[in-house]
Amino acid sequence: MKQVLNYRETEGKSTGFWILLGGLGALIGLALGSVLYMEHEGHYVTGMNNQIVWGMPHVFAIFLIVAASGALNVASIGTVFGKSLYKPLGRLSALLAIALLIGGLMILVLDLGHPDRLIVAMTYYNFKSIFAWNIILYNGFIAITAVYLWFMMERKMNKYYPVAGFFAFIWRLILTTGTGSIFGFLVARQAYDAALLAPMFVIMSFAYGLAVFILVLMAGYAWTGRPLGDAVLFRLKNLLGVFIASVFYFVVVYHLTNLYATEHHGVERFILMDGGIYTKLFWIVQILLGTLLPLAMIYHPTIGKSRPAIATAAALVIIGGFAQLYVLLIGGQAYPLVLFPGHEIVSGGFFEGQINEYSPSIWEISLGVGGVALSLIMVTIAVRVLKFLPTSLEDSVVDPHAAKAD
Repeated sequence: MKQVLNYRETEGKSTGFWILLGGLGALIGLALGSVLYMEHEGHYVTGMNNQIVWGMPHVFAIFLIVAASGALNVASIGTVFGKSLYKPLGRLSALLAIALLIGGLMILVLDLGHPDRLIVAMTYYNFKSIFAWNIILYNGFIAITAVYLWFMMERKMNKYYPVAGFFAFIWRLILTTGTGSIFGFLVARQAYDAALLAPMFVIMSFAYGLAVFILVLMAGYAWTGRPLGDAVLFRLKNLLGVFIASVFYFVVVYHLTNLYATEHHGVERFILMDGGIYTKLFWIVQILLGTLLPLAMIYHPTIGKSRPAIATAAALVIIGGFAQLYVLLIGGQAYPLVLFPGHEIVSGGFFEGQINEYSPSIWEISLGVGGVALSLIMVTIAVRVLKFLPTSLEDSVVDPHAAKAD
C-alpha cells in the first residue's frame, strides 16, 4: 500500500548546517568585495577589454539562468505531463529555479559597474533589442514560478496549480529561447550567427538544470538523513542521460552546419583545431569529460547504479556546461570580427584580424562563485523555514509498483 507523502522543514540545528551557511555567506561576501573593488578601480582590473566585453561573470550568469529554466523541468514533468513520480519533487524544483535565476541576475546586475543602471533597463524598453525582451522574460519567470509554487503549497489553491504549471512550462521555454537568441541574433560574430542556438539553449537548460537538481536533491537528503529511494534517483539519472545525448546531438549539428557554410570555416577551424585553450576546453572538458564520460557512467549496467557515480556524472555535466558556455561566449568573441567578408585587410590599427586575448581575473571568478553561493544559500534557508522537502522519497512512497514488487 502506498504511504502518505508528507512535507517537513529541515531542522537546521547541526554544526554542519551552520558551517554550510557560513561558507556560502563568506563566498557572497567575497563577491561583494570584488564588486566594490571593480567598481572603484574600473573594469580594467578584470580580463575584459574592448574586444571581449562579456567575460567570466557572464559565463556564470548565463549558466545559472539557463539552469534555472531546466531545474523547473522536473516540476513540469509532474504537472504538465502527469508523471506522478515527479510530483513530490515539484516544490524543490520550483524553489531551485527561482534561486538559480536570482543568482544569475545578481551577477549581471553587479557586473554593470554601476548597478543603478538597472533602473534604466527597467524603465526604458527598446523592443528592437533582445536584451529588453529578456528583462521582461526574467521578471515574468520569477513571478509565474512563485505563483506556481504558491498554488502547489497552498491546499486551497491546489486545483489551480496545473494551470499555473502549464504557463510556467511555456514561459520557461520562451525564456531560454530568448537567452539563446541573444547569440543567434548577433550576426556580426561568426560563432554566434545561427538560429540553431535558440533550441540548443533549451535542451542545454534541460541538462544543466537537471544535473544541478540531482546534486541538490542528493545532498539535501543525505545531509538531513531522509530516505531517497532508487526509483526517483534512477529515473532522474536516466532522464539526464537523454538530455546529455540531446545536447551532444545539437552540438554536432551546430558545428556540421557551420562547416558546410564557407563563411564559417575560419571560426570552426579556430574552435575545433587552432584555438588553444578554447580547443582544449571543447574537446577535453566539454565533449570528453562533460558529455561522453557522464553518458558512459549513467548507462553502464553496474556503475550507473552507484550513487557516488551518479553524483559524479551530474557534476561532470555541470563542468562540461561551464566549458561549453566559455567556448561559445568567450571563444566567440576571441575570434576576430569579419569586417569585410571576402576581402583581406592589409592595413589597420585596431586589432583587425587578430585573435583577442582574455584571461579571467580573480575578481570575475569571485563574483561568479558568489552568484552560485547566493542561489544555494537561498535554497538552504528556504528548506529550513518552509515545507519544501518530503520527509521520505522511498520507493514505496513515490512508486506504488515498488511496494508490489517487494
